[in-house]
Amino acid sequence: MSEPSYEEARAELREIVGKLESGGQTLEDSLTLWERGELLADICQRWLDGASERLDKAIAEHDSAE
Repeated sequence: MSEPSYEEARAELREIVGKLESGGQTLEDSLTLWERGELLADICQRWLDGASERLDKAIAEHDSAE
């Protein structure tokens, strides 16, 4: 299975947070949701870090061209 896009990971993470906040799961199910949420949060952070690096590079290239 390929890694989800930022938007897909964020949407699934929001669903998981909603489920955890609403409660009603077993401890095991809650832990599974938490672990998936952690993975999705890491995926989102990697996407954001990559976007930030690209933006910083573009700004630096623009500034050096002036």
